[in-house]
Amino acid sequence: MQSLEIDCQTVKQKLDSNHPFLLLDCREQEEFNLVNIPESRLLPMSEIQQRVSELDEHREAEIIVYCHHGMRSMQVTAWLLQEGFTNVKSMQGGIDAWSCGIDDSKIRY
Repeated sequence: MQSLEIDCQTVKQKLDSNHPFLLLDCREQEEFNLVNIPESRLLPMSEIQQRVSELDEHREAEIIVYCHHGMRSMQVTAWLLQEGFTNVKSMQGGIDAWSCGIDDSKIRY
Protein backbone atom coordinates (compact mmCIF):
# COMPACT_ATOMS: atom_id res chain seq x y z
CA MET A 1 0.00 0.00 0.00
CA GLN A 2 1.33 3.42 -0.88
CA SER A 3 1.92 5.96 1.83
CA LEU A 4 -0.67 8.70 2.16
CA GLU A 5 1.95 11.12 3.47
CA ILE A 6 4.69 13.22 1.92
CA ASP A 7 7.33 15.24 3.77
CA CYS A 8 7.79 19.01 3.58
CA GLN A 9 11.20 18.74 1.90
CA THR A 10 9.72 16.76 -1.00
CA VAL A 11 6.88 19.27 -1.37
CA LYS A 12 9.42 22.13 -1.41
CA GLN A 13 11.44 20.32 -4.11
CA LYS A 14 8.29 19.91 -6.21
CA LEU A 15 7.51 23.64 -5.88
CA ASP A 16 11.10 24.64 -6.71
CA SER A 17 11.15 22.45 -9.82
CA ASN A 18 7.72 23.70 -10.99
CA HIS A 19 6.36 20.17 -10.76
CA PRO A 20 2.64 20.40 -11.59
CA PHE A 21 0.44 19.63 -8.60
CA LEU A 22 -2.27 21.23 -6.50
CA LEU A 23 -1.20 22.31 -3.01
CA LEU A 24 -4.43 22.36 -1.02
CA ASP A 25 -4.70 24.11 2.34
CA CYS A 26 -7.62 22.59 4.28
CA ARG A 27 -7.42 24.93 7.28
CA GLU A 28 -9.92 27.71 7.98
CA GLN A 29 -9.76 31.18 6.41
CA GLU A 30 -8.46 32.81 9.63
CA GLU A 31 -5.58 30.32 9.82
CA PHE A 32 -4.78 30.87 6.13
CA ASN A 33 -4.75 34.64 6.68
CA LEU A 34 -2.33 34.19 9.57
CA VAL A 35 0.20 32.05 7.70
CA ASN A 36 0.19 30.10 4.42
CA ILE A 37 2.30 28.75 1.60
CA PRO A 38 1.76 31.26 -1.25
CA GLU A 39 1.39 28.58 -3.94
CA SER A 40 -1.45 26.91 -2.05
CA ARG A 41 -5.18 27.09 -2.62
CA LEU A 42 -7.53 27.33 0.36
CA LEU A 43 -10.44 24.91 0.61
CA PRO A 44 -11.39 24.48 4.28
CA MET A 45 -12.15 20.99 5.53
CA SER A 46 -15.43 22.37 6.91
CA GLU A 47 -16.53 23.28 3.36
CA ILE A 48 -14.93 20.60 1.20
CA GLN A 49 -17.98 18.32 0.97
CA GLN A 50 -20.09 21.16 -0.45
CA ARG A 51 -17.28 22.48 -2.68
CA VAL A 52 -15.57 19.29 -3.90
CA SER A 53 -16.72 19.97 -7.48
CA GLU A 54 -14.21 22.85 -7.53
CA LEU A 55 -11.51 20.16 -7.59
CA ASP A 56 -12.97 18.12 -10.49
CA GLU A 57 -10.24 19.17 -12.93
CA HIS A 58 -7.67 17.70 -10.50
CA ARG A 59 -9.23 14.22 -10.15
CA GLU A 60 -6.32 12.55 -11.96
CA ALA A 61 -3.69 15.10 -10.94
CA GLU A 62 -1.42 15.11 -7.93
CA ILE A 63 -2.93 16.85 -4.91
CA ILE A 64 -0.99 17.53 -1.72
CA VAL A 65 -3.11 18.59 1.25
CA TYR A 66 -1.83 20.42 4.32
CA CYS A 67 -3.26 21.82 7.55
CA HIS A 68 -1.77 22.94 10.87
CA HIS A 69 -0.15 19.71 12.11
CA GLY A 70 -1.30 17.04 9.63
CA MET A 71 -4.43 15.63 11.26
CA ARG A 72 -7.11 17.38 9.19
CA SER A 73 -5.10 16.93 6.00
CA MET A 74 -4.98 13.15 6.58
CA GLN A 75 -8.79 13.12 6.95
CA VAL A 76 -9.23 15.21 3.79
CA THR A 77 -6.73 13.01 1.91
CA ALA A 78 -8.62 9.83 2.86
CA TRP A 79 -11.95 11.44 1.97
CA LEU A 80 -10.75 12.66 -1.45
CA LEU A 81 -9.43 9.16 -2.25
CA GLN A 82 -12.84 7.71 -1.32
CA GLU A 83 -14.42 10.28 -3.64
CA GLY A 84 -12.40 8.94 -6.58
CA PHE A 85 -9.37 11.23 -6.64
CA THR A 86 -6.42 9.10 -7.64
CA ASN A 87 -3.25 10.82 -6.39
CA VAL A 88 -3.70 12.57 -3.03
CA LYS A 89 -1.20 12.89 -0.20
CA SER A 90 -1.08 14.68 3.15
CA MET A 91 1.94 16.85 4.00
CA GLN A 92 3.42 15.46 7.22
CA GLY A 93 3.44 17.91 10.09
CA GLY A 94 1.47 20.55 8.20
CA ILE A 95 2.36 24.24 8.08
CA ASP A 96 3.99 23.89 11.51
CA ALA A 97 6.59 21.48 10.12
CA TRP A 98 7.00 23.77 7.08
CA SER A 99 7.72 26.71 9.41
CA CYS A 100 10.31 24.65 11.31
CA GLY A 101 11.99 22.89 8.40
CA ILE A 102 11.52 24.98 5.24
CA ASP A 103 10.71 28.62 5.96
CA ASP A 104 11.37 29.87 9.48
CA SER A 105 9.98 33.31 8.58
CA LYS A 106 6.49 31.74 8.75
CA ILE A 107 4.87 32.35 12.11
CA ARG A 108 3.92 29.35 14.25
CA TYR A 109 0.69 29.15 16.18
